[in-house]
Amino acid sequence: MDETSCSTDKTCSTCGSAGTCDSQLQDRHMDELLSLRLSRIKHRIAVMSGKGGVGKSTVAVNLAVSLALNGKSVGILDADVHGPNVPKMLGLNGHQPRMGENGLMPISAAGNVRVMSMAFLLPNEDTPIVWRGPVKHTVFKQFLAEVDWGDLDYLIVDLPPGTGDEPLSIAQLLGKPLWAVIVTTPQDVALLDSRKSVVFGQTLEMGVLGIVENMSGLICPHCHERIDLFKRGGGERSSRDLSVPFLGAVPIDPSVVTGGDQGTPITIMNPDSISAAAFRDLAAQVETAVSEG
Repeated sequence: MDETSCSTDKTCSTCGSAGTCDSQLQDRHMDELLSLRLSRIKHRIAVMSGKGGVGKSTVAVNLAVSLALNGKSVGILDADVHGPNVPKMLGLNGHQPRMGENGLMPISAAGNVRVMSMAFLLPNEDTPIVWRGPVKHTVFKQFLAEVDWGDLDYLIVDLPPGTGDEPLSIAQLLGKPLWAVIVTTPQDVALLDSRKSVVFGQTLEMGVLGIVENMSGLICPHCHERIDLFKRGGGERSSRDLSVPFLGAVPIDPSVVTGGDQGTPITIMNPDSISAAAFRDLAAQVETAVSEG
């Protein structure tokens, strides 16, 4: 949304009224619209990781789809503007949102999940986002305030990795109550960073739902024995140390990778798999926790 003031012969793009409108008034309208959008979302869940490469977006997508398949109205905001992978994982590459009567319309994906991502607004997949923090804050606010999310049981927000400016900005915009799911892998380096994410969430008074250990062992397709490629059990130990719930372990599964590349999440492509069952269990735990929270 442009923050330039309206001229007397134009209609303000923010408030819809004719005449002059300064940036302060536009900011106030944006804040009111943000409050209105969030009031129609029952539960906001941030999926976080202390570092990249742990499968955070995979967890976010399959959590959203699992909740939707369970009859919930679900949206997913891909808030990682530098690496917006959610559309590809849901088979939405090349889609462009359109303007509706009440704002920008999210794109509908598998399971009727409503999706918004910076990837929809880029000219091509190779275009980088070269922005400083204040510009990204404005875009995050627009994604929440100017997108017509409608009435949602859950908004899943795929946060950028780390505990810096961007996750902080989005968490503050989402307000309270805000829940967090922390994704890690079993390696010590990933666990160190995931523990920081837990403390980050607690510092911001988020409801930390718990830790998910992704890439937790590989089931051999031949002998069916477990192979601990990246070790196993670190996420559960961290959850005990930090007194937060352990939400389960998702094994390494080639079909998860195949499904993500093809745009069909494992929870839809192979619902009988161990990985899909792990995501369904995660969704069930999330539903129970937020309903009791």
